[in-house]
Amino acid sequence: MSKKPDQKLIMKRKAAAEALKLVKDGMILGIGSGSTVREFIKLLGDSKIDSKTIVCIPSSFDTENMLISNGMKVGTLNQYPAIDMTVDGADRVDKDLNLIKGGGGALLREKVIAAASKLLVIIVDDSKMVQALEGSFPIPVEVIPHAKEFVEKELLKLKGTPHLRKASDKLGPTVTDNGNIILDTDFSSISKPEELEKTINNIPGVMENGFFSRKLVAQVIVASDKEIKILKKE
Repeated sequence: MSKKPDQKLIMKRKAAAEALKLVKDGMILGIGSGSTVREFIKLLGDSKIDSKTIVCIPSSFDTENMLISNGMKVGTLNQYPAIDMTVDGADRVDKDLNLIKGGGGALLREKVIAAASKLLVIIVDDSKMVQALEGSFPIPVEVIPHAKEFVEKELLKLKGTPHLRKASDKLGPTVTDNGNIILDTDFSSISKPEELEKTINNIPGVMENGFFSRKLVAQVIVASDKEIKILKKE
């Protein structure tokens, strides 16, 4: 049975509020993208934390605009290449804490910021939790436009089924903040997510893909109707 939209929003806010407890004055914060992160930004802007001492590194143009609207100080990764903590969402999380991200199209910058962070904290509602990643959500693959046809053929060799992501408010494909396109790729079997992540990224023309392996993740905060769970790697 699907949850009502207002219930989901409440769960997103609960997960965001739990992540806010980890934020301290003076931090360099990486900020991801998506609806749950938007709730985190609102709470951060309204919190008692001294926003003048915090620098936020956004993962997308949308996130940057929202941070500015909520009175937060924004910096760049080139200015602050060492990030204390990043808070981000996920499209799917498996039982081993591997992730699929990129439903919002910001996967490349999200992964760079995650890799530059001492801690990556993922905030989700319980609908994003799955036993296994395969078949749960397409894997976004960010590709330079010049290489579209070639990369599609290579993904087919890996037994993936790629589909060009179309834009919703313009003709043609979705174009990322980096000027690239996205091939949403379905895989019916994913036995070794970390290996497949590397294999896809080794295809010439691929900039990044939406597998985020568990090695990047410090913890996942999962909100449900009844409770908050904090999942950490064993």
